[in-house]
Amino acid sequence: MDKRRSAKSQAPSNKHILIPKIPNPKQNRFGHRVLVSPIYLEFGVWNLGFLTYLLTILLLIPLNVGCQRSKAGITVAGSTSVEPFAELLAEEYMSRHSESHIYVQGGGSTAGIEAAITGAANIGMSSRNLTDAEKKLYAVTIAKDAIAIIVHPTSPIDNLPLDKIREVFSGKITNWKELGGPNHPIDIVTREEGSGTRESFQKFVMGKEDISLGALVQDSNGAVRQVISSDPNAIGYISLGLVNEQVKALRVSAVEPNLTNVYNGKYTLVRPFLFVFSGEPGGEAKSFLEFVLSPQAQKLLLREGLVPVIEKLG
Repeated sequence: MDKRRSAKSQAPSNKHILIPKIPNPKQNRFGHRVLVSPIYLEFGVWNLGFLTYLLTILLLIPLNVGCQRSKAGITVAGSTSVEPFAELLAEEYMSRHSESHIYVQGGGSTAGIEAAITGAANIGMSSRNLTDAEKKLYAVTIAKDAIAIIVHPTSPIDNLPLDKIREVFSGKITNWKELGGPNHPIDIVTREEGSGTRESFQKFVMGKEDISLGALVQDSNGAVRQVISSDPNAIGYISLGLVNEQVKALRVSAVEPNLTNVYNGKYTLVRPFLFVFSGEPGGEAKSFLEFVLSPQAQKLLLREGLVPVIEKLG
């Protein structure tokens, strides 16, 4: 009996110690990765379990850091007019620099400028000139763009004088018959406050007149184009570079909105596309900017309907 009790009270032999299985890391309710393992009070098992636990943590740390580094990159945010072109440039840049990651998102020119100021984005995008208060920022013109006045492709209207466009968007002209069109009310489509496209349209077309409060407000060029393409009685404005077969761009005071007339100064509804930085750029942001200003990238923008900042591209 004494011998049996003595044998039971001894610590288990190493031959019989089971190394605890460490489960896969799990996420807690805050989204953090946590490693869960049982606590063993027996001396031999606890030590082996703790060592395995510690080793697993040490192995997971470099893997997690590596994942974070692989996802690191720069963020470009702002104007929805510039956004599709920035996405195109980012894809081309990343195809040449496989280790780089560039994340492009919209939000509007004012939001993009604010993101550059606060550091929420490495690069802000703007489709309007900076205000006096914003001129402390480092801004670079990457291209120029014209604003096109658009209608449904089936509309009989092909040309409008600038003053008539102003009267339409201010609500003074409300029916297409007043412009030589069908007897239908005009559906005005505009951009939201803070949009660079809207601010440029206000400057070039509206002047001191306000856009009608009855206008349908959309938050991107693509949304405006979509509404116009589905409404034969609508009129709106978007970036010339985003005009496609879904809509028709009007002549303004008999001047066709095209690159030739933008170059020669005949078409005057032209604004800059800006990249905005909190200070002189460095690192990946500088490298991306240099690519955007290169002849290869400028040719790409030219093919997409923008006016390059390099006069002679060869």
